[in-house]
Amino acid sequence: MHELLEIDEEVADALSDGLPVVALESTVIAHGLPYPGNLDTALAIEKAVRDAGAVPATIGLARGRFLVGMNRDRIEEFATSADVAKVSSRDIGPVLARGGLGATTVASTLVAADLAGIPVFSTAGIGGVHRGASETFDISADLVQFTRSKVAVVCAGAKSILDLGLTLEYLETLGVPVMGYRCDDFPAFYCRSSGFKNPQRFDDLETIARAIRAHWAAGLPGGPLVTHPIAEADALDSAAMEAVIQEALQEAETAQIRGAAITPYLMKAVSRATGGKSAAANRAVLVSTASVAGRLAVAYARTAHPEETR
Repeated sequence: MHELLEIDEEVADALSDGLPVVALESTVIAHGLPYPGNLDTALAIEKAVRDAGAVPATIGLARGRFLVGMNRDRIEEFATSADVAKVSSRDIGPVLARGGLGATTVASTLVAADLAGIPVFSTAGIGGVHRGASETFDISADLVQFTRSKVAVVCAGAKSILDLGLTLEYLETLGVPVMGYRCDDFPAFYCRSSGFKNPQRFDDLETIARAIRAHWAAGLPGGPLVTHPIAEADALDSAAMEAVIQEALQEAETAQIRGAAITPYLMKAVSRATGGKSAAANRAVLVSTASVAGRLAVAYARTAHPEETR
């Protein structure tokens, strides 16, 4: 076991036995919904992974190590503590050195999952290229980390507050395979479609699992991105969302809100404009994506023993 990892016993046993495991981030617990909604959502995400036949491994930082897998008490600690650092990949070293609690984003969760040997990670929506990036160069660390960590990412596309066309272009430049599971369009987090096509579409998870193994067998770096949209009943209207985002961007420019502050500002604007419906959509897509990731992890584990599927 890597010296920086504190792996939960259930997760360690599953990895040792070649059983399916899904990595989960902890920012949704520490920096998402208020308590107790954050705790309930975290437990619902883990349940979705279990119901799909896999073992959940919620990841965070504590006492100078990565926690890989959390019990309920630990999840509640992250849900109720006020001083949990938000940790992206660039923050890992400093937070580990200080020894405090840290909640992992997409990028830092990928680092820990790769160290632990977990091949599948679930998140609601990835970061990407921000609107106006031609001037600000504001591009999420998530995209670069996809090229560094040997982990497949299951998501509902990227947040609609981003420039989704440029996000897809940048993923292509980085050589990150983007595969839609039963969807032609690249999803936009709360919305079912971004208006842009997925480069690839697959209708069964077994084929996606084989594609992931083939990617790594070819010696290619990083991991593929597997997209699946929010359920239609839970989705928000794309046109209405875009109108809200455009208005919020103009307000942010007037208030000179830039850099790291722009994303939470826009997300709060969306929440206000939707009367809280975005929070319900957020929970729904977190759970549905975790279910797909769990089933993909099961399919991936089976591809190591193809005779089991005959």
